[in-house]
Formats: sequence, C-alpha cells, structure tokens
Amino acid sequence: MSEDYITDKEFRNEKYDDKQLAETEFECCSFHNCDFSRVNSGGLTFNDCSFFNCNFSSAKIHNATLQNVEFHGCKILGVNFEHCNELAFKVKFKDCQLDFSSFNRLSMKKTIFKNCTLKEADFTDTDLSGSLFEQCDLHRAVFHHTTAENVDFTTSFNFSIDPEINQIKRSKFSVFGLKGLLEKYDLNIEST
Repeated sequence: MSEDYITDKEFRNEKYDDKQLAETEFECCSFHNCDFSRVNSGGLTFNDCSFFNCNFSSAKIHNATLQNVEFHGCKILGVNFEHCNELAFKVKFKDCQLDFSSFNRLSMKKTIFKNCTLKEADFTDTDLSGSLFEQCDLHRAVFHHTTAENVDFTTSFNFSIDPEINQIKRSKFSVFGLKGLLEKYDLNIEST
C-alpha cells in the first residue's frame, strides 16, 4: 500500500506493519478482520472509519489521529491511546477487549463503551464527562484524578472509583455499584 490518502474503501483480512501504513490517511474506510498488531508507526490518520473484528493488540500508534472512529468486536490489548493526537480524538467502542490500554490525559467527552472489557485500563487525568459505560467490566481499571461527571456506570461492574480524588458529580451508578465507590473504606456492603 503506497497511497498517502485513501477514501471510501473496504479492507478485509489484511495484515499491516509500519512500512505499509507510514503517514497514510484513511477517510470513510472500513476494516474487517484486519491485523494491526505489528504496527509501530506514527502519523496515521483515520477519519470517519470503522473497524470490525480487528486486532490492534500492542500496536504503537504514536501521533495517530482517530476522528469519529468506531471499533466493533476488536481486540485492543495494551494500546497507549494517550500518544494519539489529542485534539482530534473521538472514538466509540462496542464489544471490544481494551484490557491494559491507556487513555491518560485524553479528552474523551461523551465516549461510548458498550459491552467492553477494560481490565486494568488506565484513565488517569482523563476527561470522560458525559460518557457511557454499558455492561463493561472495569476490573482494576485506574481512575485517578479522572473527570467522570455525568457518566453512566449503571450497568458496569468490577470498578473501583474513589470519589475523593475523582470528579463524579451527577454520574449514575446502580445500588450494586456502591461497593466500587466505597472500596477504600473496607466496608462490608450486603444487598438485602
């Protein structure tokens, strides 16, 4: 792939490395069952693109632009999104594995996470205002100095969020999620 700008194209079952994708811009493209795990490249741009059942595990996407990008059923383990272009970062995740990924210091207002695993994901200093975590497993996810105001955690589970060091005003939690807000106090909370 030697083109610098690719638009309105569908890709299937491709395996990419950094040489194939260096400084490439994709617009309105879709990727199905593609493997990006060997990518160690900066300057990639994805505008209005969708990824279906793709593998991004351990991909290095420094200075990548992800603008209006949707991930469906993707494996995205250990990806440092914090190194992406933060001025043009707007993503949506559905049925994805995002374990061990990092979103440090990103503005992710109104981001949608549906049916995702985010085990040990890092949201330190991240702005998640107005986001939705629907049916997400947040086991050992890090929320430290996170802005999580107006976030819906109602159906998510296994989270631990300290209200004293995170901004969670007007966020929604289920009764079953209270344990995750009070965990540091080592209380024994039982449902009746």
